[in-house]
Amino acid sequence: MKSKYKRVLLKLSGEAMAGEQKHGLDFDTVLRICESVKKVVDMGVEVAIVVGGGNFWRGRSSGKMDRTRADHMGMLATVINSLALGDALEQLGVDVRVQTAIAMHEIAEPYIRNRAVSHLNKGKVVVFGCGTGNPFFSTDTAAALRAAEIDADIIFKATNVDGVYDSDPKTNPDSKKYDELQFIDVLNQGLHVMDSTAASLCMDNNIPLLVFNLNDPDNIVRAMCGERIGTIVK
Repeated sequence: MKSKYKRVLLKLSGEAMAGEQKHGLDFDTVLRICESVKKVVDMGVEVAIVVGGGNFWRGRSSGKMDRTRADHMGMLATVINSLALGDALEQLGVDVRVQTAIAMHEIAEPYIRNRAVSHLNKGKVVVFGCGTGNPFFSTDTAAALRAAEIDADIIFKATNVDGVYDSDPKTNPDSKKYDELQFIDVLNQGLHVMDSTAASLCMDNNIPLLVFNLNDPDNIVRAMCGERIGTIVK
């Protein structure tokens, strides 16, 4: 198999790592995801990963808590997931580095752009934890920012739906799935692809986004080979 892309940023939700239990970590699920990542690495693709923390904590829904503190707790949740990904990839024989936007030298490298690019050039997977390191910014925004910084060809957003719809397919059986969209449409129509900051950042830096279903982790490989799955946003 030949990849269509040289360097990609894979955005994983925290929920994707929880499996059917919907909370915490399901290591069998994490391992299946990482097995697909390994297939991509073996194809010669340079892979960076940004992961959310919603399987442990969602700062925006904390309600009564100070938003800044709640977001910091969410950043720590992404570190748990990043370390789990790193461990699973290492078990599969993949060389991996975890970098965090908030320094915690004892357990991960600090995020340094040039070091991250150097790792990628050497074929190592780089997992970015702590989002952007700032409150009020989502991990989708972190994915867009890191993709721009490392000059990724595309962002793969692996979710629990098979693309972008004009309305929620879970509540509207007549919802329409898009095969292709432009970021300006996402912003104007308020489509729930990623938050407006992330979408604007992708649009301004000409970074395409592919949204697809992670229920079958091999969709990562199919997407890498250019198969028409999910929704492409340009």
